[in-house]
Amino acid sequence: TNLFTSIVGNVFGFKALRALRLEDLRIPPSYVKTFQGPPHGIQVERDKLNKYGRPYLGCTIKPKLGLSAKNYGRTCYEGLRGGLDFTKDDENVNSQPFMRWRDRFLFVAEAIYKAQAESGEIKGHYLNATAGTCEEMLKRAQCAKELGVPIVMHDYLTGGFTANTSLAHYCRDHSLLLHIHRAMHAVLDRQKIHGMHFRVLAKALRLSGGDHLHSGTVVGKLEGEREVTLGFVDLMRDN
Repeated sequence: TNLFTSIVGNVFGFKALRALRLEDLRIPPSYVKTFQGPPHGIQVERDKLNKYGRPYLGCTIKPKLGLSAKNYGRTCYEGLRGGLDFTKDDENVNSQPFMRWRDRFLFVAEAIYKAQAESGEIKGHYLNATAGTCEEMLKRAQCAKELGVPIVMHDYLTGGFTANTSLAHYCRDHSLLLHIHRAMHAVLDRQKIHGMHFRVLAKALRLSGGDHLHSGTVVGKLEGEREVTLGFVDLMRDN
């Protein structure tokens, strides 16, 4: 938090500047060591899931909004039983009247255990723990832990770096994997003459903590060039 306060805090609002863009950061190793970083990382995740030598296959549940918790859990089960390693909450899936977060957690956990029993494989679902307060966010993460779900998810830009770092510390202490969604990133990084490059946001996330982060894709509805996207992937794997 203080890193961004110092380097991009007020300077972007100076009247003398028509536009300003932060393209990259080089962070001294001594400063990097003051951060925890990712709760676990790639190798620990593979060990927890006992799956090696191939990419993981997953999908986001659609429609993203409108399903009841029971139907949402049924959809997760069908995907996992059909061969997926993971299913995932969309960033908007939180705690709405048609599907409260605790109900979703319970039905999804049931789907995971059923798919695991029938397939003989370890399965998972990215349960979105993003909430209006840090206390509520950690309560949701604790519920996921108690249910035995292996991974939770957080919207790190809308949730904020302080909340994200708090969740990353909790996940490390309680053996939960942490998936990070980048919702809101384009507000900051899409303009070519003002804002900041996504590589800066990715590096900030590595410091704050997350086991994986959306890199974008080279196909589909969202903006993303092949070389740039693959560069983000390399950056996030770099030690």
